[in-house]
Amino acid sequence: MSLTFYWYPKCGTCRNAKKWLDEHQLSYEAIHIVENPPSREKLQEFYQKSGLELKKFFNTSGLKYRELGVKDKLKTASEDELLDLLASDGMLIKRPIVTDGNKVTLGFKEEEFEKNWLQ
Repeated sequence: MSLTFYWYPKCGTCRNAKKWLDEHQLSYEAIHIVENPPSREKLQEFYQKSGLELKKFFNTSGLKYRELGVKDKLKTASEDELLDLLASDGMLIKRPIVTDGNKVTLGFKEEEFEKNWLQ
């Protein structure tokens, strides 16, 4: 199983996730989420496969999130508007995103990684 790992190298959570993947000898393609953010279509696919609410895909602790007032937009924006907003800037996207093409995890929780990526 090969994974795709969207991450931001300066992010501590991303580094922890990478370390976990490496320790468990899982093969993955690492993609810098800011330099090569997932497309709107890819984000929509992740959203649908993750089973999570779309608002969970936002990096709520990020500077960009606060600068753009996204918290207020989440209340009234349509799904299309939110996907467009996410696709506009990799810094708005919660990270890391890990996928095998069927499943998607968002952020890093060791128990979630064990459940999804150790088989």
